[in-house]
Amino acid sequence: MAIPMKPESEEQVYAGQDLRLPAVDHTNHEGSLAALVRDSTIQAERVLRLWLNDSATTIQAILYPALTLLMLWITLGNSITGATGMPSVYGTVPMITLIAAMSGSIVSALGLNQEIRSGLVGRFWTMPINRAAGLIGRMFAEAIRITITTGAIILVGLAIDFRFEQGAMAAIALFGLPVIFGMGFAVAVTALATISDGAVLVSLVGLVTSLLMFFNTGFVPIFAYPSWLQDVVANQPMSCAIDAMRGLSLGGPVAEPLLKTVAWSFGMVAAFIYPAVRGYRRAAENSG
Repeated sequence: MAIPMKPESEEQVYAGQDLRLPAVDHTNHEGSLAALVRDSTIQAERVLRLWLNDSATTIQAILYPALTLLMLWITLGNSITGATGMPSVYGTVPMITLIAAMSGSIVSALGLNQEIRSGLVGRFWTMPINRAAGLIGRMFAEAIRITITTGAIILVGLAIDFRFEQGAMAAIALFGLPVIFGMGFAVAVTALATISDGAVLVSLVGLVTSLLMFFNTGFVPIFAYPSWLQDVVANQPMSCAIDAMRGLSLGGPVAEPLLKTVAWSFGMVAAFIYPAVRGYRRAAENSG
């Protein structure tokens, strides 16, 4: 008959083992800069994967703008060139890149609005991650999306006689303008997404984008508009960006429209960043 063994004491079980807890790495605390960069990158990757896995979003972001540019060139390109005396493609390519940046931001904002209503943003808020990462990661994803979309549109533009006549540095600056403009617009739309439902968001932003789209210098030069409207059209944000991009590609004034574009873009960020952060926090706390 087996004699039961006397159970070992806790001291005997763990004798000789190193029971010290690992040192805490304070540099990766959720409020640290390292955690902000790490968590924002993860959030940006998450958003980009969602967009890539949604065929409708991919078409809206890349294929639709490129096809719109091609359609405008086929149907109106020669007419606009003949009426204005300048190649229409140097206005329509910048215009379509800006429209694509704005329309993509609306799709992104609708996705954020749905995540707020589903409670996903609230769940992120309770996790041990940097609380600014949700918004910063989404903005990072927006910048990547706008860059890719701009590249696709310009590739189509190169096939229909769009050229970089002002050199490589001007071409790089041209690529950066839709990103700067788009980020300012994205912050504004994100602020609206945190305080309104999807239908109201689409209606408000759709009205603004329609006005900007039809009253700018992308289709026709400023002198084609009524005299009482010319100053408004010339100084609205899309026209400033289009004129700067035209100057960086074909040639012409660059400094003034470029400064106006930067002022408009940073002005939108300054005006809407606090409402966006406050609205995101309130939405996260209420849905968590």
